[in-house]
Amino acid sequence: MRVVLDTNVLVSAFTARGLCADLLQALLADHVPVVSVTVLAELEIVLRAKFRHSVQGAAERAGFLRQYCELAAAAKPRAIHGIDAADRKVIAEALAASADALVTGDQAMLELQAVDGMPILSPRQLWDTLRRSRKG
Repeated sequence: MRVVLDTNVLVSAFTARGLCADLLQALLADHVPVVSVTVLAELEIVLRAKFRHSVQGAAERAGFLRQYCELAAAAKPRAIHGIDAADRKVIAEALAASADALVTGDQAMLELQAVDGMPILSPRQLWDTLRRSRKG
């Protein structure tokens, strides 16, 4: 499964133990995690500004993702009402990367449920999907 992870999921994975960290680990082990250039840039900014990571520390986390995840190229934002321009760009990049799902904690994005057949899931929804597929 090819899964694009949004910034908020990656920030949680890198700053706290819990579901998002476990989800990233599971995706790295058995699936194809995909990160976009937009998400990587935003990740570094958020880690430095809100979590007081050093420039080097934030860059190392982004470098880890570049090394172990597939990189989705930049794409023009889609015309989608109800979400901001950065979120539209992340969705466009996920679609361009032929992702099977986009995982986010962003409520406005989650309310879309899907765009062009690509599901937009919460971390919990993807975790439950992965667990069900292991059992079946």
